[in-house]
Amino acid sequence: MKRPKLMILGDAGHGKDTVAEILRSVGGYQFESSSHAAMRIAIFEPLAAKYGYANLDECYADRVNHRAEWYDLITAFNTPDKTRLAREILSTNDIYVGMRHHAELSACKEQKLVDYIFWVDAYPRVRRESNDSMTVKQHQADWVIPNKGTEAELTTRVINIWRGFLHPWELRLNNPKRPDNAATQVVP
Repeated sequence: MKRPKLMILGDAGHGKDTVAEILRSVGGYQFESSSHAAMRIAIFEPLAAKYGYANLDECYADRVNHRAEWYDLITAFNTPDKTRLAREILSTNDIYVGMRHHAELSACKEQKLVDYIFWVDAYPRVRRESNDSMTVKQHQADWVIPNKGTEAELTTRVINIWRGFLHPWELRLNNPKRPDNAATQVVP
C-alpha cells in the first residue's frame, strides 16, 4: 500500500512518538524516531566509548542528559548530505519522528522527501527545548497538533486527522482512477 511520507516534529517530551504510535495503531504506519535511528547508525559507538554504555538501551535512556551532544553528532552524520538520516529512516518507514536541525528540514523539503509535516505542541504544559539541541520551529510544519490536554484527547485528535485527511489521501494514492471527491470524508 502506498502511503504519504510524513514527518512529526516538536520539542522534547511534547508527544511526537505518541502521535506516531497512534498512527501505527489506526493506520498501520511504520516509523522510527530520529534519536533511535541515529543512535543505531552513528551515535552509539562514540558515546559508548565516552560514557561506558554497555548496550543501545543504556545509551538511548541517557539521551536526555546529552541532548546537545546528540544534536551535534547527528549534524556531523548529516554532513555534507543534510538528508542522509532522513533518507535512511524513510527507506523503510512511512514516518520520520523528531528532526531537530532547521537546515536538514529545509534540505528534506527541497528534495521532497516528505509529503507532509506535523508539529506536536504541548507548550506550556511541557517547556520548549533549547536552541543548542533544537533549531526546527513550529512555523516550518504544515499542521500543528495541540497536545495540551489528556492522552485520550490527543488520541481522538490524531484519529480524526487520520480519518479526515490521511486515510482519504491513501485511498487516492492507491486508487488513482477513483474520483477525487469519492475519498472525501467529513471529520466530526
